[in-house]
Amino acid sequence: MEIGILGLPQSGKSTLFEIMTGVRSREMHSEQFVRGIASVPDKRFDHLVDVYRPAKVSPARVPFVDVNASGEKVWNAIRQNMSSADGFVQVIDGFTAGNIGEITAKYRELMDDLILADMIMVENRMERMQKVPKKSMNLMEGLQIELMPKIHDQLEKGGVIRALTFTADEEKSLRSFAFWTMRPELVVVNMEEENTFSIEEIEAQMNTSSPVVGISCQMEAEIMGLSEEEQKEFRESLGITEPAYHKIIRQAFLLLNSISYFTVGDDEVKAWIIPRETKAPQAAGVIHKDFERGFIKAEVVSYDDFVSCGSTMTKVKGSGKVRLEGKEYIVQDGDIINFRFNV
Repeated sequence: MEIGILGLPQSGKSTLFEIMTGVRSREMHSEQFVRGIASVPDKRFDHLVDVYRPAKVSPARVPFVDVNASGEKVWNAIRQNMSSADGFVQVIDGFTAGNIGEITAKYRELMDDLILADMIMVENRMERMQKVPKKSMNLMEGLQIELMPKIHDQLEKGGVIRALTFTADEEKSLRSFAFWTMRPELVVVNMEEENTFSIEEIEAQMNTSSPVVGISCQMEAEIMGLSEEEQKEFRESLGITEPAYHKIIRQAFLLLNSISYFTVGDDEVKAWIIPRETKAPQAAGVIHKDFERGFIKAEVVSYDDFVSCGSTMTKVKGSGKVRLEGKEYIVQDGDIINFRFNV
């Protein structure tokens, strides 16, 4: 599970990476690729920590990777090191743009590079498959030979692969290619502190189905240089309830198609990350494989029920809000769970 950060030179992508992870990638000149982890801002988790005051806190975390590569072979280097990324944050320079058209042009320039990289992969695959007799192809190869012309047409029109619809088997047959435009993206426009363009206007002209958010990386970096008390006072003076980069981290987390459930106690409050539609035994297995193997039941309380009962488990149990769920229960985002198991 990893999110890659992409952007044209001087877009502010490395500054954003540093703001989110605290890792100063621009100072690591010998490293082409720098990895860092950002905690996912979650008011539900913060509330649980306030209630239990545990010895240890473990919020949900998202790994990010930044790239310092440059030159003629930059895409080869990026492909080798970001092939496992589950999604991308694309940072667009909006602070040097004179109008929205310039911003969308920069976004298009980056997208064209990604589309071209995908098209080269498709053409190479089509060329190789033409030399293989159809009778000797397995099921996955058979699907690929049918899909490649369709994907090529989409890319040739300047479209992205994720805009196409695939069956589950078709998606499986394409996983090994690690297509850039098949994976989800979040578009981040790095703007000046006092910007004359609204993010809604920019998003409308970009003509993309991907979420678009705005941030002033320079301002956020300056704020982070202040003490916590000064940061709070500064944001309050501007009527800002939270840092802009918090929204970016949350939106990036959504790209992973994952959710969080919580385990709580005086020793630790922890957010566990699982894919959407995960059943209770597999969710338990994220904690320990023994929990999955010996799964009996899951004691489940929704976060909203917890809060409505005064944020105390005593009242939750007294009001009958604790549910015993079995092996077919699909864990919901924000569930507070205690697993019963026997090994």
